[in-house]
Amino acid sequence: MDLIDFPDDLVQTQAAWNATYQALAAPSPRNSTTLRRRLLLLSVRLWWHPYWETVPSVPAARSELRDLARAHAAVRVA
Repeated sequence: MDLIDFPDDLVQTQAAWNATYQALAAPSPRNSTTLRRRLLLLSVRLWWHPYWETVPSVPAARSELRDLARAHAAVRVA
């Protein structure tokens, strides 16, 4: 599969979405209302990013973006 060249802001937004989701999924998260609002804001930014108008297969690209953001997070932790 060809690697897709995602805009940096899109990758960063997906990484922030992942981190926010993990924080919200933790047992007894602090500031859960703030986390839910942030997750909603990031979801809207991801969904309506102008980049999606340029790719032929949006579902496949979204999946690849999620995988890429997870891989970047794993590299940062290691």
